[in-house]
Amino acid sequence: MSASAPAPTASSTASNHTQETTEARAAFTASLTSVGTNLDADMRLRAQALHDNSAAINKQEEKLKKTTNELAKQSKELEKLADQGREGLKEVGDLQNWAELIERDLLVVEESLRLAEEEDERCGRVGRKGGSKLRRWF
Repeated sequence: MSASAPAPTASSTASNHTQETTEARAAFTASLTSVGTNLDADMRLRAQALHDNSAAINKQEEKLKKTTNELAKQSKELEKLADQGREGLKEVGDLQNWAELIERDLLVVEESLRLAEEEDERCGRVGRKGGSKLRRWF
């Protein structure tokens, strides 16, 4: 007969089972810790990036506010300049209108003088005495 391995006893089976459970629990805990550490490191990097970017965004926001205020001031100045330009153009239009009225009046006076001179010449050829009507008007 051959020698055979001793048959496992109930206590050695229970001891093996407890050891396997302990090892499995340790492996599972190590696995969770590893996953948690990896996720935690990633989350910490993201949180740090958010914190760093927050400071940069705040600086940009302040610069944007300042630039917007300067732009608003410049816009008001340009609006004032445009209003002055419109007033100037209105005055030029009024001046042009006045000049056209004066020109029209001068044309009427010129035409009246021309007609008066023609009348005077016509009367002068006929032999009418008494001088020019034009001279009597002035």
